[in-house]
Amino acid sequence: MKTHRSETETFTTFVESVEPRLRHALVASFGPDTGLEAVAEALALGWERWDRISVMDNPAGYLYRVGVDRARSRLRAPAMMPPVVPDRLPWVEPALPRALGELSESQRTCVVLVHTYGYSLGEVAGLLDVSKSTVQKHTERAIRRLRMALGVEL
Repeated sequence: MKTHRSETETFTTFVESVEPRLRHALVASFGPDTGLEAVAEALALGWERWDRISVMDNPAGYLYRVGVDRARSRLRAPAMMPPVVPDRLPWVEPALPRALGELSESQRTCVVLVHTYGYSLGEVAGLLDVSKSTVQKHTERAIRRLRMALGVEL
């Protein structure tokens, strides 16, 4: 049987490796306020149920789904990207936040994680607990929709 200290150390190591990815994914999907609250709630539940979650095949994916469920329960409207604040951020196409907001949640999450945070398709697939090809399809469809919305041709 594990000691309390061992469980604490194991959970702490897990959180150190998973929290940044979980935060990026949930903030990308639900915005900073709701996304960060969802991360906190998912990690709190992770600690409460660590004995069961630690033996799962994909505990990070499970906590991501918990965070998504918590975030969705707080939202009444579709997720929108935060407004662009020109003096604090680098230049961003003004129509991009709206175009991102019009993507499906899955498409938005995949395209932001891959193209903004530089995650590999495999890393996103592991976090979302889907196949690599699913992430690739969501990302490709998102890019195609963003190009159409922004009038970008290649």
